[in-house]
Amino acid sequence: MELTYTPSGDYLLPDLTLTEPMSIGKYGMLRKTFLKEQRKGTYAHLMLSEQLTRHLADIDRSAREQIDLTMQELTRQHPAPDKATDPMGWTSHMNSLKQQAEELILTELIYH
Repeated sequence: MELTYTPSGDYLLPDLTLTEPMSIGKYGMLRKTFLKEQRKGTYAHLMLSEQLTRHLADIDRSAREQIDLTMQELTRQHPAPDKATDPMGWTSHMNSLKQQAEELILTELIYH
């Protein structure tokens, strides 16, 4: 991979551009923060090789898919109360299940 540089005063700055715009959601942004703070070498490598955006989008997509699958499994194992008769109980139960699913995904995908 060849990089081109633009002079800026006494420095040469690399010409970095995004090759294709991608949507990065909550989990992609969490991964980006983790890489920036805890895995600086990996972050720099992904950024300089123009793979960071794709990596973050893939992590975000995978995390959302895993959360959906985990939520389905948790709901099957621990059925929610009837939403029509107990909306607050249903909301509390579903929020608890989502929190459990997110904890698993954060440990497996985001913070590794």
